[in-house]
Amino acid sequence: MHDIWNPWHGCTRVSEGCDNCYMYYMDGQRGIDPSVISKSKSGFTYPLQRRRDGSYKVRAGELIRICMTSDFLLPEADPWRPEVWDIIRQRPDVKFFILTKRPERFCDCLPSDWGDGWQNVMLNVTCENQRRANERIPLLLATPAAHRGIMCAPFIGSVSVEKAAPGSLGKPDGIEQVIAGGENYAGARPCHYEWVRNLHTECVAANATFAFIETGSTFVKDGRSYHLRGKNLQSELAWKSGLQHRGRQIEWDLRDPLGLEIPSSELWDPPYFEWCETCGSKFICNGCVRCGLCGRC
Repeated sequence: MHDIWNPWHGCTRVSEGCDNCYMYYMDGQRGIDPSVISKSKSGFTYPLQRRRDGSYKVRAGELIRICMTSDFLLPEADPWRPEVWDIIRQRPDVKFFILTKRPERFCDCLPSDWGDGWQNVMLNVTCENQRRANERIPLLLATPAAHRGIMCAPFIGSVSVEKAAPGSLGKPDGIEQVIAGGENYAGARPCHYEWVRNLHTECVAANATFAFIETGSTFVKDGRSYHLRGKNLQSELAWKSGLQHRGRQIEWDLRDPLGLEIPSSELWDPPYFEWCETCGSKFICNGCVRCGLCGRC
């Protein structure tokens, strides 16, 4: 996926959401030890890499998700993180999505010039159930940030943001975005329709963006379990559930390296196609590149 940046790979389990980790499963299929944390060789500087014509591979206005096969706040990655912050610092024209299950480490891992947060960075925590929501959302809210979100994936237990942090949902200085998705791969635990519906209701009431991206391979509705193979099918059914909400617009302040505002005409315009209209990830994705037209596949 062209919107993924993995400066390092590998992770250690930290909570029940890690029990059936997709990265552990995929590495296991290739005979790789997923608990070994290693710095990426070719991809470490991805946001700074250029094409032959001198233009950046990652264009102004794109959204990049960091460490999707690891955790951004792993202690083992402490020696490499300052360089990653420096790369982000050099691309104030790009949106960066940082996700962690270790928000207690934010205070020790932010750059010295972080201030109240960088305007092009969204900090996110995984909330796989209410226990983890209660632990992690307050830590996220206590961390200075321009943008904050949560990701209920794998969604293995009901979650109420209002119960974890009353009044934080939908606020510019609170939780602006919520992503939910079921679990896949070996030992996938069921995702329940009622959990998704209740969280969607909270987000609609607060006008926060809610993206139900996939059902997972086991989805329970009205007491009946559905076993769904294929992530495309899961994403389509998530969309057809109607449990999507495009909330209050997130105000990203993207600048060029000189600190000047970038005209909207020069920002990345995500390409969407016919199949995108029924994709659960459309609200939060970087545009679809499966057709190959943009040369990024």
